[in-house]
Amino acid sequence: MRIVGIYSFNGGREIIETQFAAELHEVKQIITVVDSERHKTKISREKTMRGRKLYSPRALNKAFKAESEERGWHTHRVACDYPTQYYVDGYQLHDSFPGAFREMDFVKNRVGVEVQFGKYAFMVYNVCAKMTIFHKLNVIDVGIEVVPVKEFANEMSTGVSYFEQFVWDLEQRGVSDLDIPVLILGITHK
Repeated sequence: MRIVGIYSFNGGREIIETQFAAELHEVKQIITVVDSERHKTKISREKTMRGRKLYSPRALNKAFKAESEERGWHTHRVACDYPTQYYVDGYQLHDSFPGAFREMDFVKNRVGVEVQFGKYAFMVYNVCAKMTIFHKLNVIDVGIEVVPVKEFANEMSTGVSYFEQFVWDLEQRGVSDLDIPVLILGITHK
């Protein structure tokens, strides 16, 4: 695969290129060595593309995980202790939240990486909430979000979001005081 789109959110590109160049180099290597064609294994059952062979987000994520772990990147998981004091009087919680957690795909040297081949809301959540939370928890300083460009997303199930849409929304939203620097990389299968 290759990088065909680069977007700097809140100075992400400049900071990552100067302060985390080795980590960025490894992320670029990982993208290059993942052979997308080996993961074009999903046969669509959707009405609009029934029987068509598509890229499997699950298989692509596994490939990214294997390549990242080989280079010393690791998943970082934090347990969630959800507050219950906000329930209204008279409500009784019948189930607790055992095993609830939040997870960053890959972390190394205070760089957090998320690879997202899912729905649009997950891209926004990763950059505008999850990375901020992991920064506040003192796990990361900067983030890198790897997403497909439209051309690549068209070769996946319907509903997979893409770089161009994501960048437009981030530009319209603007940067908040609590946002961390994030580099958004748009990738394609060609």
